Amino acid sequence: MTASPTTHRAHLPVAKKDDTLAPNSKANPLAGLGLFLDEVKGELKKVIWPTRQQLISESFAVILMVVASATLIYLVDRLFLWLSGRLFP
Repeated sequence: MTASPTTHRAHLPVAKKDDTLAPNSKANPLAGLGLFLDEVKGELKKVIWPTRQQLISESFAVILMVVASATLIYLVDRLFLWLSGRLFP
């Protein structure tokens, strides 16, 4: 006999939530704001910001793709307009 996956998992240790870091939201809803802002500041320090050259080249690529997509949609729309005019005079 083999044990079912749920039976096997029941014996694994379960990590418990550390309540010392979590503020009591019922007592004061703004108590965790300082902790949140500190964590945001820490995460923003980890961000690798693009260089000016990367920003310009990637912005140009996005604008080019938007213009190309809009042009393609316009041309397909004009084609369907022309076809419907020819089929349904």
